[in-house]
Amino acid sequence: MSPAPHDRWVFHQGEFVRAKDVGLGPGTQGLHYGTGVFEGIRSYTAAEGGESLLFKVREHYERLHASCRLLRLDLPYSTGELVDVTRELIIRNQLDCDAYIRPLVYKLALEPGTPFGVRLSGVSTSVTILALPMGDYSRTEGIRCGVSSWRRVPDASLPARAKITGAYANNALAVDEATAAGFDDAIMLNQRGTVAEASTANVFVVHSGRVATPGPDSDILLGLTRAAVMRILADEADITVGERTIPRSELHTADEVFLTGTGCQIVPVVEIDGRRIGDGTPGPITTRVREVYRQAVRGADPRYRHWNTPVGLKSRVNAA
Repeated sequence: MSPAPHDRWVFHQGEFVRAKDVGLGPGTQGLHYGTGVFEGIRSYTAAEGGESLLFKVREHYERLHASCRLLRLDLPYSTGELVDVTRELIIRNQLDCDAYIRPLVYKLALEPGTPFGVRLSGVSTSVTILALPMGDYSRTEGIRCGVSSWRRVPDASLPARAKITGAYANNALAVDEATAAGFDDAIMLNQRGTVAEASTANVFVVHSGRVATPGPDSDILLGLTRAAVMRILADEADITVGERTIPRSELHTADEVFLTGTGCQIVPVVEIDGRRIGDGTPGPITTRVREVYRQAVRGADPRYRHWNTPVGLKSRVNAA
């Protein structure tokens, strides 16, 4: 059994410490200005049992490094070192279950000689990584979404390809509006009025067996689950996903709509703005992608084993 939340191990400023012993000063720059970046990473219990598998962990940490460069954050660990820290964190917390890992890199304090103000240079960097149990939290039968009146922040104003902490106030406003109206999630349009993404997920639409998703020029985060789904569709159904502009009206006329993200995984959308999608149940393409993805993350599909990184629970147990 994993430790209680306050007793969980976290990696903070170069050390493994208990969560209750982590403290942030009131002058933490990332807290004041949202100048931080993060990733969300999943680990899954392997299909054969006895081991946990990190899913696309190297790709996540490579993206984290790219995000850090945008905000001039000094991330002193290589991708390989971050993977090793993550393995150790899962083992220390006894997470022999599906889990979620959150690495966070953020501006800490003004360096000597740096004048007060909002800035990226002359500010030190801190790194914190936490891990916690997390199973499926989306509904198999599908969710209801509303198109938000809040528009996605454009890439020209805040880089969409980075998971910047301050940017997620935009997502929070959209989710709050959607849930207040009785929906499960929000779909956000970009400043041009075409589909961008959901609150924390990419959007796919299906018309007569053809699949499309908004492209990089639609102010989206280029999701790693999104990329995995595009590979699965190519392998499983010989479908090449079209990356293109998707008008809002296309959501309402689609045969299927589904969302993809590390946290939510693959989620069927069965209603948008009170309009039923298809027959109001998860469609065949969504269902098949979901099934293959679930096999892939647990190492049960040999085509995608290169996406899995073993944590090393087996070897640690044997050594003990």
